[in-house]
Formats: sequence, C-alpha cells, structure tokens
Amino acid sequence: MKSESGLKRATDLNDKDEAIFQALMKAMVERQLPPGSKLPEEALADVFGVSRTGIRKVLTRLAAVQMVVLTPKRGAQVATPSTEEAQDIFRTRELIECANLPTVLAHCQSTHLVALENLIQQEQQAHEERDGPAAIRLSAAFHIQLQAISGNQVLTEMVTRLTQRSSLVIAAWGAPWQQGCRCDDHDRLIGLLRQKALVPLTEAMRQHFAHIVASLHFERGGETLPDFASLFTGFGGANDR
Repeated sequence: MKSESGLKRATDLNDKDEAIFQALMKAMVERQLPPGSKLPEEALADVFGVSRTGIRKVLTRLAAVQMVVLTPKRGAQVATPSTEEAQDIFRTRELIECANLPTVLAHCQSTHLVALENLIQQEQQAHEERDGPAAIRLSAAFHIQLQAISGNQVLTEMVTRLTQRSSLVIAAWGAPWQQGCRCDDHDRLIGLLRQKALVPLTEAMRQHFAHIVASLHFERGGETLPDFASLFTGFGGANDR
C-alpha cells in the first residue's frame, strides 16, 4: 500500500503531466507549434521542469491522439497531415456534424443561441485584431459547443478531437492568414438554427466544410525548432523535477 505522501506525489505528477499535455496541445491547436515542429525531449524537459521520462510520457499521449509523430532516431515532431488525411478529417467532420444536426435542433434553446452568438462576436474581434491563436480557438469552440447542444457527450468528445486535428490541417495547409473558419458562415448557421430549418442548415454546414477545404493550399512546409523558453514562459514548476 502506498503511503499518503506517496499517493500525493503520484497525484502531483499526474496533474503536472496533464498540465504539460494541455499546454502542448494548446500550442499546437493555436498554431504556435506549427506542423513539422521538432519536439526534443531535453529542451521540453528543461522548459517544463520535469524529467525526459516525464516528457516522453506526454509525447506518447499526444502521438496516441495523432497530434505528434514519434520516429525512431529522429524523435518527436508535431504531426503534418497529408493531403489525403486532411481531406478525410474534414469529410469525417462533415458526416458526423451534419448527421447530429436533427438532435441539435431538437434540444436547442434560446440560451444556446445566445452562447453561440457570443462566440461569433469574440471570433470576429479576434480576426479584426489579427489574433490568430484566439481566432482558431474560438472557431473550434463554436463547432464543439454547437454539437454539444445535442447532449451526446461521446459525439462531442469525437468532434473535439477532430477539431484539434483540423487545426493542424489549417496550420499546415492554410493561407498565412487563415485562422479558423469564416465568421459569416457561422452567422449563417446560427440564423438557420434559429429558424429550425434542418435541410438548409445541413446544406449550409456542408458548404461550410467545402469552403474550408477549398481554401487549403497543399504545399508542404519544412521542419522547425521553436523557441520553447519563450513559448512556455511562466509555466509553473520549471525547477521542480
């Protein structure tokens, strides 16, 4: 049996692993760690104040959700979705999100519409301020929150993972200032949601995904090595190994 101090230590380590996982995930989703970025264990261990073994555990988790690629002798890199994978990700999102719209409509209340409109306003402001990370985050949040209206937690978790991978696609293949989705598309979706017009809403969602895929430019970028110290400045416990 573990001692109380042993249990506390294990919990602290798990909490720190989760915090590092979320910090790296956020940096990838928000395009601060672009596809192809190298993720050397030693540099990350220094920045986050943990052992290389601890960093390796986190990178393995990220690889399991296809956000990171682990290659023998080359280490870890942020995943760069192929052309086929990029198209498949958005095709899968279209299938899932459109299929769930009848349930979304059945559960949609005025409070849901207000929350979605608030997200669109924040997203528009982020675009105006050219705040790329915020625009990407809010764009993903719109789709996740829209699908969450249905009350299907499993589906919402699936959409969450797919939006994270979609962000890598946009980072890899999008134009220099393509941050998230088009706000006017989201406005149109809200209007049709308010009207409870299922067929036009479904078609608008399909067109929305078609717009995103059509805007991608399939030209592969090179590997990069980010400045981790600047990117993760202020992360707690840098000396707590």
